[in-house]
This record gives sequence, structure tokens and C-alpha cells, in this order.
Amino acid sequence: MKKIISLLLFAAVSVSLIAQTGRTYFKSSELPDLVKCLPAPPEKGSPAFKYDLERYKWGKQQRNDPARAEMTRADAVWSYEALLEQLSPAFGMAVSRQDTPKIWRVLENSLMTIDPIRVEPKAYYHRLRPFEYFKESTFTGEDDALRGEGSYPSGHTIRAHLAALLLAEINPARANEIYARAWEYGESRVIAGAHWQSDVDMSRVAASIGYAALQANGTFRKQMASAREEFRSKVLVSLEKAVPDAILEIRYFSTYNFVGKRIDGYRAPTAYLTRQAADSLKAVSDDVMRMGYRLKIYDAYRPQRAVDHFVRWAADVADTTMRRYFYPDVDKSRLFDEEYIMAKSGHTRGSTVDLTLFDMTTEKELDMGGTFDWFGIESHPDYTGITPEQYANRMILREAMLRHGFKPLPTEWWHFTLKDEPFPDTYFNFPVK
Repeated sequence: MKKIISLLLFAAVSVSLIAQTGRTYFKSSELPDLVKCLPAPPEKGSPAFKYDLERYKWGKQQRNDPARAEMTRADAVWSYEALLEQLSPAFGMAVSRQDTPKIWRVLENSLMTIDPIRVEPKAYYHRLRPFEYFKESTFTGEDDALRGEGSYPSGHTIRAHLAALLLAEINPARANEIYARAWEYGESRVIAGAHWQSDVDMSRVAASIGYAALQANGTFRKQMASAREEFRSKVLVSLEKAVPDAILEIRYFSTYNFVGKRIDGYRAPTAYLTRQAADSLKAVSDDVMRMGYRLKIYDAYRPQRAVDHFVRWAADVADTTMRRYFYPDVDKSRLFDEEYIMAKSGHTRGSTVDLTLFDMTTEKELDMGGTFDWFGIESHPDYTGITPEQYANRMILREAMLRHGFKPLPTEWWHFTLKDEPFPDTYFNFPVK
């Protein structure tokens, strides 16, 4: 038995090294022993095995769905490139060796490190695969590659679930979508007839065991930190670089805001937007510069932790330190009901900006007839209780933003969101630093 395990382990590692260019974080001998960690596969005649049989029938029925059949075939391809191609849409960004090298590195090295964890239980139990048990063929044409190799656990599922755990650590805002796609990936192995349901279920546990083992490795932690930073830099760009003529007055880094304290997540007086929003804002800046104005930015990307800070503050109705400056006519207990404070903000998606215009001749902000973050009807862009000049100033800003692809908010003259924002359903939590 030991000889078989050693040969299989050598083969697995050799194939991995030939196909990949990464490095493992530790030796395969340091991996947890799944034979000791996990229960044995179900015995014939047991309730668990009867469930495996029912799920095999379920899997064959799923093949009649063209979309699910296509997904099952795509999920069968045994390579890191193919796996990450399938998970990239859920991640929210294409992952590749060329375009995201630091993300690719931590994924490849992690997968290479944990891949051998499946070898010993496969050889120890040498469980027949479903297609072999029923003397049928796999739906995905993998018969020759899989015949004779133990079914328990599933290498495909271990890879997919481990990759999902890693990708969710890099982009927690898309964790639900990532885990859901990895779950489907595992189910594809049941549909293919390559694995029993119990193989797949235990493989998700095996991946979690491998993921936990990675956490203790210092090189892994450093590379994961680099991957997270690369992701942030791909999603968000600095407005100091992208829109160099803009003036930054980041109110939530200061104490002059409706909370009266620096807001969680603001570690520097700087601003970020998605690349698409930043490019459009640069066009706005160039436009208004020709008119004698500069953009003055109060806020742009806002981490979810900052929004959470707002929610906690609003729930504390006794804290009215800044009321006379920002909400003198609004009962603080009504902030949620009147939607001045909400649990989610468009700013967190990275394509919303709060701003005004700065007159280069007078070296003052244009008079907009109201201050930034004023809670009240006076902040509505179409509010008529201001002077014609103040209203005209609001329209200069509004029309410039609309010309370059932004849409306004009907309750705040300073608030604009890119119409075609690239992450309409993703709420990021990177700190502003």
C-alpha cells in the first residue's frame, strides 16, 4: 500500500511541476493526513451510499439541461487555467498569469501545495467511481483518464473549493458568488459520473483543511497580502494621479463631517475611483478647467466599514454633536426612515463621487446655495429656494458631469455615479490609504 501511495504521490507532483511554474509553500509530507482526518467513504448498503445512488440518478437528469451540461464539460478540464477561467466571473475580474501575476502566484502556489492531499486517501480506499460501478461512461469523456484511480476524494472539488476560499479572501465583497460557483463546480463531478456525492462533500472539507494549513505559512501570508493589494489597484485608481487638477478635501478623513470624527476606513486624505469612473472624471475636469474651474472632491470610493460607522452613529440618537452644522431641522431618529443614512452606499461600489467646483479666478468654491452633506430639501439639485446664481452654479456642475457619463442623485447636488459602473453589485471594503 505504501508503495502505491508513493508512486501516486510522485506522479501527481511530477504532473503538477511539468504543467505549472509555481512553488509550493511546504512539503507534501507536511500536509494533514486525510485518512486520519476524514471518515471513510460510505459502505455499500448504508443510508449514505443509498444517497450517493440517488444523487447519481439526479446527476444524469441534470445532463438534459443544455446550460448545465455545458458547465459540467467546462468544469471537467483539469488545469489551473481552466479552473480560474470558470471562477473569474464570480470573482469579478479575469485572473491570469499575465494580467494578475500576484493573484495568480498565490493561487498557483497554494493549489500546487495542497494538490497532493488527495493522493493518500485515493490509494488507501481505492473507491470505484460511479461510472465504473455502473459500467457506464462519464458524461465528460474522462473514462480513460479516471479509470482505476480512486474516487474518494475529488481532486477537482478540492481545487475548486480551495481556489474559492483564496479568491474570497482577496475579494470578500464577492464571496457569496465565488462560493456558489465553486459549489456548482463540485456538483459537476456528480453530474459527470466521475464522483459520488459523498466524495464531493468530503472534498470541500479537505479543501478547508488545506486552506487552514496555508495560514500558518509566512510566505503564503506575504503573497496573499500582495495579491489583495494587486486586486485593489486593479479595481481602484488614485484620483491624485488620474485627475491631477482636482482639489481633494476628504471630509471623512477629517472631523468636519456629520459624525464629528474621522470615519472608519479613511487612513489618508486621498481618494479613489474605479478606472472607468476616474477616466470619465478626468474628462469632466478638463471640461470645467476650460471654463475657469477646478473640481473639488469631498469623497469618492467609500469602504463598507465607513458605511457601517455611519449606521452605528445614526443608531446612537443621543450623539448630536454636529447637528447644528449638518442636520438642524431633522430629528436624528428619522435618519434611517428618510434615507439620509443607509446600510449600503453607491460609493462603496467605487464609481460614485461627491464634489463641487472651485473658481480659479476668485480662488473660492462656487456658491451652491448649501453645504456638502446638508441633510435637508435644500440639498436637492432642483431646489428653488436659492438665488438664480446659486442654482446656475449647480447646473454648471450637473451638466458637466452628465456630459461625461455620470448620473445625478435627486436629493444631493454634489453626488454623481458613473452610469455604466463596472461593479454595480459589489460593495468593497478596502481602506482608503
